[in-house]
Amino acid sequence: MELTRRVFLKSSGIALLGFSALPGFLTRAVAASQPTGSRRKILVVLFQRGALDGLNAVVPYGETNYYRLRPTIAIPRPQRGNRETALDLDGFFGLHPALEPLVPLFSNRELAIVHAVGSPAYTRSHFDAQDYMESGTPGQKSTVDGWLNRHLQASDAERSEQQGNSPFRAVALSPALPRTLAGAAPAVALADVRQFQVLAPQTVVGGFETMYAQAVDQALRGVGQEMFEAMDLLRRNNPARYQPENGAEYPRSRFGQSLLQVAQLIKADIGLECAFLDSGGWDHHVNEGGVQGPLANLLRDLAQGLAAFHRDLGERMDDVVLVTMSEFGRTVHENGNRGTDHGTATCFLVLGGTVRGGKVYGPWPGLDRGQLFEGRDLALTTDFRVVLSELIARHLGNTRLDVVFPGFPADPKSFLGLLRG
Repeated sequence: MELTRRVFLKSSGIALLGFSALPGFLTRAVAASQPTGSRRKILVVLFQRGALDGLNAVVPYGETNYYRLRPTIAIPRPQRGNRETALDLDGFFGLHPALEPLVPLFSNRELAIVHAVGSPAYTRSHFDAQDYMESGTPGQKSTVDGWLNRHLQASDAERSEQQGNSPFRAVALSPALPRTLAGAAPAVALADVRQFQVLAPQTVVGGFETMYAQAVDQALRGVGQEMFEAMDLLRRNNPARYQPENGAEYPRSRFGQSLLQVAQLIKADIGLECAFLDSGGWDHHVNEGGVQGPLANLLRDLAQGLAAFHRDLGERMDDVVLVTMSEFGRTVHENGNRGTDHGTATCFLVLGGTVRGGKVYGPWPGLDRGQLFEGRDLALTTDFRVVLSELIARHLGNTRLDVVFPGFPADPKSFLGLLRG
């Protein structure tokens, strides 16, 4: 069984963070992949699986129909001094009160919101909608790779041999590589660092050790040896000792701890460029709740995590942009179970030091019956690829958008102006 270095790095996931001294192969990788005196721009992608109710997250309280169509779960209009109402953003939109930790970031213009955004491939299937959004080719099931991996491939073609790439250039904080990072460019999936796990493909009999033993590529053998050395180093250096900076306190949830580990990777300066993580539970057909309830609990976790991430990274946020996305939104009407059903458009959040924040972007379609998609959903006015294209081109510096989103006319003139400079 012949294994190349590329296959190894693409198909295996290694937990290698939280220690004070980097193993040799990481030090060399970083030195090769980062020009002297420069820091990489980093894109962090958070996928909210299950379909976020964007109307209760970023509330169009200026719409009378919002309250007519959601008699029991609508978030009340802002009232000064009342923490059980929407938090006013611009006189029309307000944040769910559970998102209060994000208000300072919006006020400081580091947080932008895109509303009525989503995929033009109409489907109410979670599986299909997630596949279309992660592949970046809505309506096409035959796409073999993900949009974020195609970004890596396209930018690989523009790199010189001297620049090289870190094996940790693209990382998913998940047990398996997500659809978004699937493809020819190397990417790794990291398990929780506190478990000290090495993830091997299930198709390899005998696991990681067998892969290593069977490898005939001498370069791979060297990397494999140092991987084991790094694992031993992890066992002797407890990753739990990591202390967030600036008083940041991450939630103890899976999402919060994954975000903490992304911050660890960024601070380790190991050449990270793209990070992917996800959170689940956003599918609220029954008892969604309004100010309080299951949705509020998830939004609170989201806001506390993002605020901690921002505080922890401090000045490093100048090099980081984080975007949230979800496969589709929820119906404008609440259903008979005080929940919402599968809809169309939702809202994305964009956070970072170079973000032109303090604004809700995207044309607002309205909530009159004639303005709803199929008479039931928030109509889509911004294709999700417009948002991602701007982040890839203006933050990561990759202008090969025809490769990243094939068949999509990603004209810079259509960008929303989410980033400064």
